[in-house]
Amino acid sequence: MTRREFIALVGSAAWPLAARAQQPRMPVVGFLHSASPEPIESLLNAFRLSLKEAGFVEGRNVAIEYRWAENQIARLPMMAADLAHRQVSVIVAGGSPASALAAKSATTTIPIVFMTASDPVAIGLVASFNRPGGNLTGVTLLSTELVAKRLGILRDLLPSVRKIAMLVNPTRPGVDAQKAPVQEAAQAVGLAFQILEASSERDFDAVFQAVASQQDGALIVAPDSLFFSRRIQIADLARRYKIPTMYEFRDFVEAGGLVSYGASAIDLYRQGGTLTGQILVGKKPTDLPVLQPTRFELTINMKTARALGLTISSGLLSIADELIE
Repeated sequence: MTRREFIALVGSAAWPLAARAQQPRMPVVGFLHSASPEPIESLLNAFRLSLKEAGFVEGRNVAIEYRWAENQIARLPMMAADLAHRQVSVIVAGGSPASALAAKSATTTIPIVFMTASDPVAIGLVASFNRPGGNLTGVTLLSTELVAKRLGILRDLLPSVRKIAMLVNPTRPGVDAQKAPVQEAAQAVGLAFQILEASSERDFDAVFQAVASQQDGALIVAPDSLFFSRRIQIADLARRYKIPTMYEFRDFVEAGGLVSYGASAIDLYRQGGTLTGQILVGKKPTDLPVLQPTRFELTINMKTARALGLTISSGLLSIADELIE
């Protein structure tokens, strides 16, 4: 073998190794969530499907690193810092707004996509909806804007209602912004108003006992990842104590709750997947406006209504998007 032939042979053998070394690294999505995976499985599937529609399939051309706080909010900053240290391509923050706030504190360079029911401007995530600024964008439900509508539905369901209680998680960032609109709307129509708090599942029974001790009362459950994760338990308690209860998400009514009015949690995560896909192909968060819902659903569980001895008016039945039996 001549020297020239030897060099050519070595060069051809080294070429596949060099080609492999030059292949781009698979992008990694850091998925940070305040709850556990099982209760939000349908939401997670919606996120993955939307990401697939954007051209990214988990395990094929994108990896996802999951961090679950299991409703222990204090764990989120450490988890967000870990994802930032790993230099993931994008951080997706869901559940409590504490997830997005932790991600924002962890990095000013890695893109962040949040999915929240809170006002992202009010809690300091972005500068504005159309021009988020910085490294964050996302999806919001702006649930507080639907307060008056929810109260109106409750009064249609319960013409004799005199007192409204609201269940909130006191550890949730922006919780005061959840309380004020409900209190104002209740007072405007002459309803007594009471705030009840639960920061763990151990608090739920006492909450329902407090509402049950008052006559002509109803309960509104504020959006929170803890409550969503425990929606079956909450719906069961509402039935046991015979308390008419209003929720934001259809998922509670599917679990046996009485009535919900709001945007779809599935759509929230689907839109989050869309934004994540756009960032993975090179778009910057600052150029992607914060998305808001365009459709709201009224869902009533007829079996629960009968168990509570309620007669649903024909007017309410006519505008309901779904009646669950």
